[in-house]
Amino acid sequence: MAVLSFLDKAHSIAKPGYSRWLVPPAALAIHLCIGQIYAYSVFNEPMTRILGVTQSAPGDWHLTTLGWIFSIALFVLGASAAIFGKWLERVGPRMAMFASAACFCGGFVVAAVGVMLHSIWLVYLGHGVIGGIGLGLGYISPVSTLIKWFPDRPGLATGMAIMGFGGGAMIASPLSVALMDFFSSSSSVGVAETFLVMGILYFLFMMFGVFTVRVPAPDWHPEGYTLPAKGSRKMITDADVDADNAIKTPQFWLIFAVLMLNVTAGIGVLGQASVMIQEMFSVDEVGADAAITAAAAAGFVGLLSLFNMVGRFFWSSISDKIGRKNTYGIFFLLGAILYFIVPSLGNMGSAVLFILAFCIIMSMYGGGFATVPAYLRDMFGTLQVGAIHGRLLLAWSLAAVFGPSLINYLRAYQIETVGLPASQAYSFTMYIMAGLLLVGFVCNLLVKPVAEKYHYNYQHSEEKAEPSVTKAKVGIT
Repeated sequence: MAVLSFLDKAHSIAKPGYSRWLVPPAALAIHLCIGQIYAYSVFNEPMTRILGVTQSAPGDWHLTTLGWIFSIALFVLGASAAIFGKWLERVGPRMAMFASAACFCGGFVVAAVGVMLHSIWLVYLGHGVIGGIGLGLGYISPVSTLIKWFPDRPGLATGMAIMGFGGGAMIASPLSVALMDFFSSSSSVGVAETFLVMGILYFLFMMFGVFTVRVPAPDWHPEGYTLPAKGSRKMITDADVDADNAIKTPQFWLIFAVLMLNVTAGIGVLGQASVMIQEMFSVDEVGADAAITAAAAAGFVGLLSLFNMVGRFFWSSISDKIGRKNTYGIFFLLGAILYFIVPSLGNMGSAVLFILAFCIIMSMYGGGFATVPAYLRDMFGTLQVGAIHGRLLLAWSLAAVFGPSLINYLRAYQIETVGLPASQAYSFTMYIMAGLLLVGFVCNLLVKPVAEKYHYNYQHSEEKAEPSVTKAKVGIT
């Protein structure tokens, strides 16, 4: 009971002297762990040899079967963030972060049992469903708290935390490989043992975040910070909108489209980066000396991951200076231009410019994730921004399906039906991506301040006024 009371929101209110700069590391501890999902592919090939150990045997899982683990986890991430967002606002970040750790790390244990019993459905349940719930809770749990601690720099604060989700794979990938190598033997590929150890290690690390996080006292403000004059910032509200009313506003759905289109354009390329650069700079196209090898392509993927991570901090921090709407305007216009010229860079055989273009695109892809919580705070206030952010993440779930499918199916159509060489099969896709970003630019352009009728105080004043109106009518009757 003492542990449960410690997790209560009332027991996590910061005492005088608590430094708000302890909250970003607490949030980062969660995001660095759950960012492991981006490195899940390192398990795919070893998991095709669970029975055969050295090579796939009859009855072993196929890569297509294993690919669903990642898809289920990302879908459940968005769904759970939407479902549990209001609960998170009610119980506070400490309880939500603990639940995230329990689900995410418990998913490793269930998946380990699934590997031992060779039951793919247990693996789906563990890493896909239970782990996916942990992903959703962990992703949104620090957001509302960070924004309340950093009213002067909300973009910087959320960028520091969400940067961890982009960088989690840089820790998880070598850790996973090292553990599998350590536990592998003549009778095991070491996956189940690795799952168990990672579940324990991640739980301990996530507990640092649980024990460190605090919520600010009511009406707390940073030292030296003064509230802007009411109405002085056109695109930053002075009011609050609750989660149920937020989804009734056109602003929510416009930002939903903004995030979905930005992610669709980036995630499709991220999933096919290695194959794409090898096909566009093949021996037949640029000659043996300039061709991109598999090793160089792997380095390209790593570079994209780095820019994905750094972009989350860089662009969200920039948004504090130039505004969220202007930041997304840059994402869409610059991104559309880069996608439009990428095919020409491939035809020119300019690998350096090609790589530079996609590094910038990936930085804006990551920046979109880190900037959107502050965008929501600007539009809807801080009352239930975590819950609103959770519902918005359904856009990520949709983009995770649309983006890769668009790249894969259009590529196959260009090669198999049109008969284009593989090096030219991406040109039409890049133009489609540029078009999607231009649509996103228009959606972002249409975002205006939320109408007063959706404001929390306005809604409640209407509710309080209603009984008196009813009594008046009764008196007349």
